[in-house]
Amino acid sequence: MGRNTTPKQDWMLLIGFSVVLLAAPFLLTPVGAGYPDLLQKFAIFGIFALGFNILFGLTGYLSFGHAAFLGVGSYAAVWTFKLFSMNPILALIVATVIGGLFSVIIGFVSLRRSGIYFSILTLALAQMSYNMAYSVATPITNGETGLQLAQSDPRILDVAFGRDYGAVLPSSDLFGIHMNGYPGFYFCAVIFIACFFLSMRIFRSPFGMMLRAVKSNQNRMSYTGLNVRPYTLAAFVISGMYAGLAGGLMAVTDPLAGAERMQWTASGEVVLMTILGGAGTLLGPVIGAGVIKYFENIFSAFNEGVLTQLFDFLPAFLQHAMVSVSSLFVGEGWHLTLGALFMVIVIFLPGGLMEGFNRIRSLVARLLRRDTEEPEKPDPIERVPEPAE
Repeated sequence: MGRNTTPKQDWMLLIGFSVVLLAAPFLLTPVGAGYPDLLQKFAIFGIFALGFNILFGLTGYLSFGHAAFLGVGSYAAVWTFKLFSMNPILALIVATVIGGLFSVIIGFVSLRRSGIYFSILTLALAQMSYNMAYSVATPITNGETGLQLAQSDPRILDVAFGRDYGAVLPSSDLFGIHMNGYPGFYFCAVIFIACFFLSMRIFRSPFGMMLRAVKSNQNRMSYTGLNVRPYTLAAFVISGMYAGLAGGLMAVTDPLAGAERMQWTASGEVVLMTILGGAGTLLGPVIGAGVIKYFENIFSAFNEGVLTQLFDFLPAFLQHAMVSVSSLFVGEGWHLTLGALFMVIVIFLPGGLMEGFNRIRSLVARLLRRDTEEPEKPDPIERVPEPAE
């Protein structure tokens, strides 16, 4: 999206985004992605990518440790469920605050360096957090087993208001509406829309312009006497709060938390989402998150049995050949398809999928403009008088 936009264009973008997101169960059913579990992942990882884009897309600081905030948010939400209430609103508030506080600590240390040194520091600190969740912090995280709900949990606020779950293991609910299935998706979707609006306001604000200036030429800003570190730390903390909120939503839709959510592969995944969709754009990370989660959940489900049925119209020898070749790119080999797509995007569309969409939009606009313009009428040919004999 362009930076020089009017408030009307921003509101149109927000309304369009909201309509498409709320209609996703109907729009994505034809491509096999209309079921609630996958839709919840679209929304949750879209929030995660939006937050990461505020840091990487605006400031250029590439963090390889953002999964630490995702995991911390999940743990905070589950502990809120266990100690206080199964209402997701309180759990999300706690998850967002804890994610922000943890990002203050990580950011204060990491932002002493920039470039590749900053990336390595974030990766190292995130791996330390991951290993602590497995070993040192076992009383808090429950180690390899993961943190789960139990019937014996105190849930102080629920007990105070007379909520009795009986012998059934409770699930998160918003004033009686259980946060699974489509209600869980629409709860995530409303929060996703709010996060998108906040991200849009940050992009259009003077603060966002300052972050772009940091990305453009940080040394020049430092030479002018401006201390850029408070701006980068603020962007890092906001990004960490987005990640903590996403981790909290994971626990809301599935009330458990494990250390695997803090692993470096989860941090690398959000980097891929942002670059694939288009870093520094509003919609790019959202599209990138949707593409990667679609590949992960749809392409990975294509086994040899499905491929055999798909190519059953071919002769036997061709069917066997097509199944053998296709199986390399789907099922367990879906990462190969994703890697090939990522290579094509990086080589031909350095600005991500959003660059491709903008190119197509510009081409269509030029064609329409050329069709609507009236062709100039040629000047009448003047006859040159013949010389007199």
